[in-house]
Amino acid sequence: MIHSVIGTAGHIDHGKSALVRALTGIDPDRLEEEKRRGISIDLGFAHLALAPDVQASFIDVPGHERFVKNMLAGVGGIDLVMLVVAADESIKPQTREHFDICRLLGITRGLTVITKADLVDAEILELVQLEVDEFTAGSFLEGAPRLAVSAKTGRGIEELKKTLLGFARQLPKRRTTHAPRLPVDRSFAVKGFGTVVTGTLLTGTIKAEQELEIYPSGKLARVRGVQVHGKAAQQAVAGQRTAVNLAGVEHGDLHRGMVLSLPGLYAPTKVLDCSISLLPSAKALKHRAPVHFHAGTAEIEAEVRMASRTALQPGESGYARIVLREPALLLPGDRFILRKFSPVVTIAGGVVLDAAPPRRAHPDRWAVLAGDALAPKLALYLKESRWGLSFQQLAGRTGVPLGEVQQVLKPAGAVVLDEQRWALDGGAWQGLQESIRKLLAAYHKQNPLQPGLSKEEVRSRELPGAPPFLLEALLKASPGVVGEGELLRLATHKLHLKTDEEDALRKIEGAFASAGLSVPSAAEVLKNSGIDANRARTLLQILLREKRLVKVAEDLLFHPSALTPLRQLLTERKGQRFGVTEFKDWTGVSRKYAIPLLEYFDRERVTRREGDARVIL
Repeated sequence: MIHSVIGTAGHIDHGKSALVRALTGIDPDRLEEEKRRGISIDLGFAHLALAPDVQASFIDVPGHERFVKNMLAGVGGIDLVMLVVAADESIKPQTREHFDICRLLGITRGLTVITKADLVDAEILELVQLEVDEFTAGSFLEGAPRLAVSAKTGRGIEELKKTLLGFARQLPKRRTTHAPRLPVDRSFAVKGFGTVVTGTLLTGTIKAEQELEIYPSGKLARVRGVQVHGKAAQQAVAGQRTAVNLAGVEHGDLHRGMVLSLPGLYAPTKVLDCSISLLPSAKALKHRAPVHFHAGTAEIEAEVRMASRTALQPGESGYARIVLREPALLLPGDRFILRKFSPVVTIAGGVVLDAAPPRRAHPDRWAVLAGDALAPKLALYLKESRWGLSFQQLAGRTGVPLGEVQQVLKPAGAVVLDEQRWALDGGAWQGLQESIRKLLAAYHKQNPLQPGLSKEEVRSRELPGAPPFLLEALLKASPGVVGEGELLRLATHKLHLKTDEEDALRKIEGAFASAGLSVPSAAEVLKNSGIDANRARTLLQILLREKRLVKVAEDLLFHPSALTPLRQLLTERKGQRFGVTEFKDWTGVSRKYAIPLLEYFDRERVTRREGDARVIL
C-alpha cells in the first residue's frame, strides 16, 4: 500500500477547504466557529483512496495570516503541496508567505491548483495562469502541473485526482525501519476510550500494546489502539495520518508540539546548531534576535546566535545556534521555520545539524554536520565524547537506525565494543591505554616493593565517570598490562629488593617460623627487622601476598609450617565434636591463640561451630 500526505497552501478564502471537500467528500472544517465564520482556523483532515493500492491523506491549512502558526503545524509532514490560487483574486499575500514556507521546509513536490474557475471567463483565467507561472518560476513548482478546477461545478476534479495519483506512485518510500516519530497536532478525550492523539507518522511504525514516551515531558504511555483514517488498524506506518489511543496519561498531559517515540531513545534539547536561509524579502537577521521557532507541530520562542556574531543579510545562508525557551525533540535533518517576533511574519527557514552541540563549536564542525555522509558525523561525535557513546546514543544523536549506525562505526575509525554495544574514538582508545601504562610505570618507580595499583585507583585517576566496563575492555586490549585480582601492574614489573631488605625479609619470616604456634606480635617482629618501619611493613605485605605468612587474626600471623601440622591433626579427627578445652589439650596452645585459630579453621571450612562446640569437617 502506498501512503501519501498532501497539504494545501494558499491565501484565505481561495477555496482550499472546498477543494478538499470536492476531492474526498469530507468537510475538513471541524470546528463550530469555522462553520459559522466560513473560514478555516485550525488544521483540517480528510482522506481518499486514489486507487486500490494508493491512500492519500489531506491536511487542509488555514489561510488567514493570523493562523499561519496553525498552518505550520500541519505542513511539516506532507509529501507534496497543492498551492491553491483563486481565479478571481490571483496571487495574494498569504499565497506568497505559504509558498515561502513550503520552499524553506524543503518541499520538492507539488502542483498549482487554480480554484473558482467557474467565476471568471477564459481570458481572466489565462491571465491568472500566466501570473502563476511567473510566480513559481525558478522554484520546485516551475514546470509542475497547473490545473484549473471548480469545487462548485466539479470541473477538473477528476483530472486532479489522476494527477495526485501519479505523484503518489512516484513518492520515495518513508523510513519505516527508523524509530517511530509522531508529532502531536491534536489531543482530546473520547468517552469510553480515554486519551487520543493524532498526527502524521513521520517514520517507523506504531502498534497496539507498544510503550511510547511523550517527548519532551518524559511520561510513558501504552498504546491501547491505533486508527488510520477513522478505522481500527493493527499498526500505523510512516506516511499515514494516525490516531493513537493512549493508556496511562490524561489528554491534558499532551499538547500540540509534543512527539511520541520509543522510550529513552532520544534526548530533548533546548540548543540547536543549524543551517539557516534568510528570505530575500526579510530584513537582516541580527545576532541574538528573538524569533518564533516552528518545527514539526511545535512553536517555541527562541533566540538566534549567529556563528560569526554578525547579521545574516537578506537572501543569505549561514550557520547559527538557536536557543529554545522550552525543550523539544529535534533530530539532525529536521527542518524548521523562523518567524519574526514583531510583526509576526516568516523570515527564514533551516535545517537542524546537531541537537546536542558542545558549548563552543567551530565552523568546521558545522560543515561536517551539514554533509550527507554519516561516517564523518559519527567520528565527530565520538571524538567529542571522552568515554565514547552507546550505539543507542549515536542512533539518538543522528536519527539513524541502530543497524545503520553499527555498519558505519568501523569505517568511521571507531573502536567498537560489540558486547557492550559501545564505541570510542580510535585515538581516544589508544590514548587511554597509554595513560594507564604511564600511570603504572610511575607507580612502580615510586613504589618498587608494591606489586601493583588497584583497579579502583586506576579507574578513579584515569577514567572518572566512565562506564564500569570500559576499564576491563581496555585491559583486555593492553597486552603490556597484567591484572592479578584487583591489582594491575606492567608485565615488566619485578620486585627488586635491596640487600638490607632481603636480610630483613628473611629475618621477619624466620621469626614467625621459629615461633611455631606461640607467635610474637607483628609490631615486635618489624621493630627488630633492622630497617625502617615503612619498608618493614611493605616486606610483611609481600610475605602475606606470597603466602609465606598467614594472617589468622588482626596482629596475629603464623608461618604455614606451624599451621600445616595443625590442619593435619584436625583432619585425622574428621567428624569428631570438640570444645576449646580439647583443642588446647591437643595443641598445647593457650586460649589467647586457641580462639583465633579455631575461628580461622572455621573460615577455612576445616571446622564448623555448633553452639559452644565444633565439628571437624
